[in-house]
Amino acid sequence: MTKSDMKTVTLEELRVKKTRGELLPTKKAAIQLAPKLDDGFWDEAEIVERVAKKSVHLRVDEDVLEFFKSEGKGHLTRMNAVLRSYMSAKNTHR
Repeated sequence: MTKSDMKTVTLEELRVKKTRGELLPTKKAAIQLAPKLDDGFWDEAEIVERVAKKSVHLRVDEDVLEFFKSEGKGHLTRMNAVLRSYMSAKNTHR
């Protein structure tokens, strides 16, 4: 959602919209939001369990941190992905 998609309304305006039913998506809108999936869409799906995370204090160069933060939300997740990629590359060369 971008700022241009957002609107400011008062509590009273929200109450009026709720009374009119304008806050709930219509059935047609809900159907349009749901993608049509092919019959075999889930055939090769597999369950992936999340790996437990451990909180650590890590000192990194300021420019490295700013680089990851400049990409937007999720900078710590991206940093973890880079470390995981490095770890995987090192493990395949042993």
